[in-house]
Amino acid sequence: MINFTPFVRSRFIDRLQQHARYIDHADAVQQGELVRLVEKAALTRIGRKYDFSTIRTYKQFASTLPLYSYEDLRPQIMRMVNGSKDELWPGRCYNFAQSSGTTGGRSKYIPITRESFQWNHYLGASDVVSHYLNLNPSSRIFAGKAFILGGSFANNLQLKPGVRVGDLSANLIENMNPLANLMRIPGKQVALMEDWSEKLPRLVEASIGANVTNLSGVPSWFLTVLRQVLERTGKSSIHEVWPNLEVFFHGGIAFGPYRQQYEEICDMDKMHFLDTYNASEGFFAVQSDWSTEAMLLLLDVGVFYEFLPIEDIDSETPEVYPIWEIEQGKTYELIITAANGLWRYRLGDTVTIEQLNPVKIKIAGRTHSFINAFGEELMVHNADHAITLAAQQTGAEVLNYTAAPVYAQGGKRGYHQWLIEFAHEPQDIDRFMQLLDQHLREVNSDYDAKRTGDIFLDGPELVIASPGLFDRWLASTGKLGGQRKIPRLNNNRTIIEQMLTMMHPSS
Repeated sequence: MINFTPFVRSRFIDRLQQHARYIDHADAVQQGELVRLVEKAALTRIGRKYDFSTIRTYKQFASTLPLYSYEDLRPQIMRMVNGSKDELWPGRCYNFAQSSGTTGGRSKYIPITRESFQWNHYLGASDVVSHYLNLNPSSRIFAGKAFILGGSFANNLQLKPGVRVGDLSANLIENMNPLANLMRIPGKQVALMEDWSEKLPRLVEASIGANVTNLSGVPSWFLTVLRQVLERTGKSSIHEVWPNLEVFFHGGIAFGPYRQQYEEICDMDKMHFLDTYNASEGFFAVQSDWSTEAMLLLLDVGVFYEFLPIEDIDSETPEVYPIWEIEQGKTYELIITAANGLWRYRLGDTVTIEQLNPVKIKIAGRTHSFINAFGEELMVHNADHAITLAAQQTGAEVLNYTAAPVYAQGGKRGYHQWLIEFAHEPQDIDRFMQLLDQHLREVNSDYDAKRTGDIFLDGPELVIASPGLFDRWLASTGKLGGQRKIPRLNNNRTIIEQMLTMMHPSS
């Protein structure tokens, strides 16, 4: 195949000149996005309600619109699903991402408007390539194909003609430029298959003979695919199958717990890993420097950001800040206003500000994915960090995990119960849990305080999950697929008890 990289490289690199405005001019860039959004939506139902035509400043915007949760917007969004136009965004919306952010209750349908496709999702994906080409000048990424691991549409729903509901990736693949589709595998028929048990072998067959130069997807699911490719071909390194593979664009979950497993099956002299923050609600950030895992927040992609301090998440009247008023080192809940019609929307994600000027972030976790049963305030990024180090130090490989509290009773102290599925169990299980506990204490002072002297909180307990347990649980929820994620931490025992019952149905 012809190497097109030299011909398109300048187009991608030129885009970084616009990103240079993020330095020193974040306020102007973001205020420009806010004006673009309210002007575009001035004649919508929500635009008329809040008189968007008069809003020109952030102060006016923040004092006029309330903060919204999904449930606040559900009636308008469901009208959009049912064909109503000019609700939250101009015109009709035909595409909706079925969010995997919740584990129970009614599904969320996130609008994907024409503008959010173009201004955000596709531009964000292009920005990822721009930064990668800048970081790797010798790249030949367009000398072969992109292997994009995607989800499927929800074909069991009764929808209006032309309306599609499914994984974000399915919507993106369905609406992708035909020229771009020529540069990716697998074909649409396989990429959009709904049954994962049938889809996996088809993905393997479709990819084995291809000249794959880059991968895009969720680390946990792609690892399953790559291992199947190796088993099918009898190879020990994925670069024996795809010698020109050079980068994995990953997102959705933290890469840390999976890095070692990827390094074991890749030629690390050839391979790069680049982190992205691409959610159903929007494409928000990309890693732009090999020296840090912090991601550059994208400021001109049809999204206006606000930041709610994590300590005020449960406040009835929280203080919310624009990007020009945030503080380095602090953790915030991310609030977005975007070209998909989500206005001052509480995303449910928390981010830590790692750098200002330009703003770089790390995903801290979900606002409701934590354990704070004993005042320990354990967050997902603490857990990912600790479990990664414990695995590295004991020769373990973690496939999936979840954790929940066990509350004090009968004179016994409470503790955290960790349900972990290993690809390779640790050489010393007790040592693994000691290290996990140690590293949690190192990165979380509240957890450390509760663990000191075993006065308030006992050490964590490990339950080793049976092989395939997490996949079986996901399948039982109807969420098995390339973009589905395991809730890592829960402040109640609902999910972990479901999994334990699946492991021991008679108990």
